[in-house]
Amino acid sequence: MDTRLLELLVCPVTKGPLEYDREKQELISRSARLAYPVRDGIPVLLENEARTLTDAELDL
Repeated sequence: MDTRLLELLVCPVTKGPLEYDREKQELISRSARLAYPVRDGIPVLLENEARTLTDAELDL
């Protein structure tokens, strides 16, 4: 994923920053507790496509 693109993207729910998890191919929104998939290098920033993060995944 292009780091310049990541700097421009925000969570569609909270408008907060996203972190890229290269291993899982996801964009993480800690404030929304959601992980958005990245498919074929394209972020899918739809709330209904995101999975909910657990406390363990958020290191809480």
